Amino acid sequence: MTMTADIARIFADARQVHTEALDRLAQGDVRDAAEKAWRAAKRATDALILARTSEEPERSTDTRIGLERLANADERARSLVGRYYSRQSLLHGDCFSLGICEPMETIERRIRETPQYIQDAEVLAES
Repeated sequence: MTMTADIARIFADARQVHTEALDRLAQGDVRDAAEKAWRAAKRATDALILARTSEEPERSTDTRIGLERLANADERARSLVGRYYSRQSLLHGDCFSLGICEPMETIERRIRETPQYIQDAEVLAES
């Protein structure tokens, strides 16, 4: 498989996982929906990093470091940093891991806004 195909596959995975997040949200499983939305944002970030560096992050820490490096080198990537961390902290950390999904409106908004994050990462990957 080529790197371009790998990038496309990872972005497709991010979109698919987000679709699953919306399904879980509709079924009332906010905790699982939050984790899936977090995973979608992480996968989109992994694809962006792969596109820009030719290396796919292996661990979440690698993703964080890679995103920070991209943001330091390209100010267009800076808009993703806070959005990435809010999903990591609120969706993955608080809601999924700790079961603290409050305020619910914020959790649901982060889940629903994740496709915009994926799209923004795709645009940066293409430039």
